[in-house]
Amino acid sequence: MRFLFTSLFIVICVVQIIAILLQSSKGGGLAGAFGGGSMGAMFGGRGAATFLSKVSAVLAAFFMLLALGLGLLDSTGGETQGLVEQERQARGSSPAAILPSVSSPAVTPQPETQQPATQQPPPPSTEQPATQPNK
Repeated sequence: MRFLFTSLFIVICVVQIIAILLQSSKGGGLAGAFGGGSMGAMFGGRGAATFLSKVSAVLAAFFMLLALGLGLLDSTGGETQGLVEQERQARGSSPAAILPSVSSPAVTPQPETQQPATQQPPPPSTEQPATQPNK
């Protein structure tokens, strides 16, 4: 059923594209490139334009109905599941049960903060500074 609707949907899309492109616009459209003058002779001066516009309107209605039908067919299918749900059913458990257990980190004692030692200035030296020779 879905294959039939999808095939019909694609055929309607292609035919509608052709019908819209064959309509002559202000610039002539593609109707002139594919012998649009002969369509004017077959349907009359304005007959081709009204025929193609009616065909486009009917095809647009079928397009919308088939799009709604395919959307409803997919939403009520029931057996379509996402990949996550399929994998969860295949494993038979929830993702949280699969994860490895993590123990709480061990609390390491912080070193005691020690007061900085006060440094004593070095004792004065008993040596005399060297004298520089005079120049």
